[in-house]
Amino acid sequence: MPATKFDKESIKNTIIGKIQRYNGLTIEDASKAQIYRAVASTVRDQIMQKVLLSRETRKRQKGKRLYYLSVEFLMGRSMYCNMLNLLSTKEYTEALKELGIDIKDILKEEPEPGLGNGGLGRLAACFMDSLSSLDLPAMGCTIRYEYGLFRQKIVDGQQVELPDSWLENGNVWETAAMEDACEVHFGGYVEETEINGIKRYIPRDYYTVEAVPYDMPVVGYDATAVNPLRMWSARSPKKLDLGSFGEGHYVQASEEIELAEAISKVLYPEDRHYEGKMLRLKQHYFFTSASLQYILKEYKRTYSKDMSKLPEKVVIHINDTHPGMAVPELMRLLIDEEGLGWDEASAIVQKTIAYTNHTIMSEALEKWPVNMVQQLLPRIYQIICEMNRRLCERLWNYFPGDWDRIARMAIVSYDNIHMANMCVAMSYSVNGVSKLHGEILKEETFHDYNLVMPEKFSAITNGITHRRWLMSCNPELTALINDSIGTDWIKNPEKLSDLKPFADDAAFRDKFAVIKMHNKERLAKMLKERQNVEIDPQFMFDVQAKRLHEYKRQMLNALHILVLYNRIVNDESFTMEPRVFIFGAKASPGYYRAKQVIRMICALSELIEKHPRARKMLRVVFLENYDVSSAEVLIPAAEVSEQLSTASKEASGTGNMKFMMNGAVTIGTMDGANVEISEQVGMENIYIFGMRSDTVRDMYRENTYNPMTIYESNHEIRQAMTQMIDGTLMPGNPAALQDLYHSLLLGSWGSMGDSYFVLKDFGSYSMAQRRLNTDYANREKWLKMAVINTAMSGIFSSDRTIKEYNDTIWHLTPLGTEKKKK
Repeated sequence: MPATKFDKESIKNTIIGKIQRYNGLTIEDASKAQIYRAVASTVRDQIMQKVLLSRETRKRQKGKRLYYLSVEFLMGRSMYCNMLNLLSTKEYTEALKELGIDIKDILKEEPEPGLGNGGLGRLAACFMDSLSSLDLPAMGCTIRYEYGLFRQKIVDGQQVELPDSWLENGNVWETAAMEDACEVHFGGYVEETEINGIKRYIPRDYYTVEAVPYDMPVVGYDATAVNPLRMWSARSPKKLDLGSFGEGHYVQASEEIELAEAISKVLYPEDRHYEGKMLRLKQHYFFTSASLQYILKEYKRTYSKDMSKLPEKVVIHINDTHPGMAVPELMRLLIDEEGLGWDEASAIVQKTIAYTNHTIMSEALEKWPVNMVQQLLPRIYQIICEMNRRLCERLWNYFPGDWDRIARMAIVSYDNIHMANMCVAMSYSVNGVSKLHGEILKEETFHDYNLVMPEKFSAITNGITHRRWLMSCNPELTALINDSIGTDWIKNPEKLSDLKPFADDAAFRDKFAVIKMHNKERLAKMLKERQNVEIDPQFMFDVQAKRLHEYKRQMLNALHILVLYNRIVNDESFTMEPRVFIFGAKASPGYYRAKQVIRMICALSELIEKHPRARKMLRVVFLENYDVSSAEVLIPAAEVSEQLSTASKEASGTGNMKFMMNGAVTIGTMDGANVEISEQVGMENIYIFGMRSDTVRDMYRENTYNPMTIYESNHEIRQAMTQMIDGTLMPGNPAALQDLYHSLLLGSWGSMGDSYFVLKDFGSYSMAQRRLNTDYANREKWLKMAVINTAMSGIFSSDRTIKEYNDTIWHLTPLGTEKKKK
């Protein structure tokens, strides 16, 4: 069957035909939403031709396949990136133009998939793009959340959470794969029996949830591969009890169905209570069990029924500890379903599963109460206990008599199941996500494991897909780069370094500056339309956009802004380069202190707006509902990138890379990938401040830091902090920010005050900001710095990251390699 053509005329005719068939309308009478669906389904048709080729090539080649398990995939809108990767943006843009339609209007109609929260999910999305673009056979696996994290609204200066019902009008990109639906079991008990002299474990009295897969294609840039993102939706196998319903028992008739389907309802259900924590555990097991059942089914269908060969054809990568239940679940499937012995199953698991750690934050190193796992997953609990027994036996031989150390390393200890320990003990590879993070994992977080299993540990610095975060979101800069150094960098992003000499070219810098101004004007327009906020594009655009957490220190930024305000008010001769500070962040619904930081930022904005002189030099804007789409407008407009995490706390960061790639200059700590960014651009093209990671770790160990001494000796800090509680910031409710105030000075529940060293690093941060302000006034110097940041960003492409993963961990063969060899 010949392939359908997708030239300009064919695209026009297809769109018109779809609107006629789907809606019974002409193109002139169709709504933007109807046109969007017609255009998107046309792009999807083009992708499906490649899906068929990709699938056939993979089947023929029979190489190893990666299954990337992540609780988040923050994909963003797909249509424009799909056109870009299909090399068809010109054809679609022109086809729509000839139909009297602006493509930008249609792109806005696409709902944004609510499948992620922040860096973890966005990284997974970049990885899928790069895996396809490098022709590496893979499948992403996650949950098809009916509601995303939440839509954020700022009401009276406070965050309000609204449901994110992104699937309300369907998802044009996905297809249901009903043939791969499977059952996931919860609860009940395990009956031990012997069959032909072999001990068997039979589950009894469990309840079943059906896992239904939906596949969303991820197309590579000018590549053969189209890799699916498999999203599992929870469904009750029980149908509505019409008898009960007819008797008027409406709630009882639908209760079981609703309980089952709650599993895939919401991303990150609130877990401050037992029921919420139980739901999270259900989610994690649900999608890992469904994914692994599919993996073994596909392995037997494509390769062999011999499970001993599984590691040669399958690699399962768990993205942080959320999919960690894949370890005991694979053991269960191999032992209970495939009939393998413990030792054989364990050997296969430890050759098949790889693990990426994304944080050293103790609260993010997941652990589950023993009784919860025992109740919800009785067979899994048995397997975990046996894994733990054998592990502790091995550790006893290595650390005889050292019970405390063994307890720290155990999978089961102190009434908890420690997922990070299980992932490290049972995987063949453990990697950090930056050079610094990798060192911290070996030296501190998993120090004892590194003594026993040093061969497992490595560090691979994160990356971002330059196709979305430069080519798609900043087309003017992309065109300038193409005109200056050609297009080889698109396939080999490290060739962006060819741009470096242009930093000394005044004509190039002028063009670069014009593009930055256009991007600033675009952001100003978006803020006016969305929030009715007006900002002057002539101001410096200083941006801190990331998940709101104390260690990311939005508080340090806010406190400094208040100090700048006081300098303006207290000293009539004080001047500074006019600057608008833009924040984008969501605080977890149950994270009270993070929400208070948002409240302080909004109060700062109001305070400055009321002062005629201050607002001429200083503005503060909180960008509501920060998501991928708004990031695609915000990041190209940024001139300063604030990366303020307490040193040693940010594993890598990827926002820092996106800002850098778009010509923003970083002010930040020596943390995560900032270390490597500074190495690439040179210390003269970045503003580094604050304590280094070793000093921070020493201060935590010594526990002698007293923030009160800084408060008492620094009058600017003292004045700003007093304003937090004396009615200056919150005239109607002076006590509203008391918790923030006390957290900086006194801590809580016996913890150290200022536990993320906001006051400790303030002086160094303030001095770095003074240098930055001076340099910004020197237009040519600043533009040169900006160009160098873009030029040296290629190494932070996720293509480089994925190549490193493949070379050191996965060992996949690209699709079509055998054809190319011929």
